[in-house]
Amino acid sequence: MGPNSPAAFEQYWANERIPFIGLPDPERRVARLYRQEVNLFKLGRMPLNCVVDKSGYIRFAHYGASMSDIPSNDDLFRVIDELNKASS
Repeated sequence: MGPNSPAAFEQYWANERIPFIGLPDPERRVARLYRQEVNLFKLGRMPLNCVVDKSGYIRFAHYGASMSDIPSNDDLFRVIDELNKASS
């Protein structure tokens, strides 16, 4: 999710070759819905990582305190693996 316009967001996504789906959110609608913090002294939106299940429920949420405060891929994959096991 990013604050840019759809065109700028798409261009950035293409330039960086990011291999997953991103969401432009210039009006901050989704950011407000998920209560993503904005801190201008720390360069804008703070990291927010969520894992949402097939029913639309948030099963994991990490609200970062700085731009470098993000969970590891292993932590996120562990949550996803647990959800997949539970739904089998």
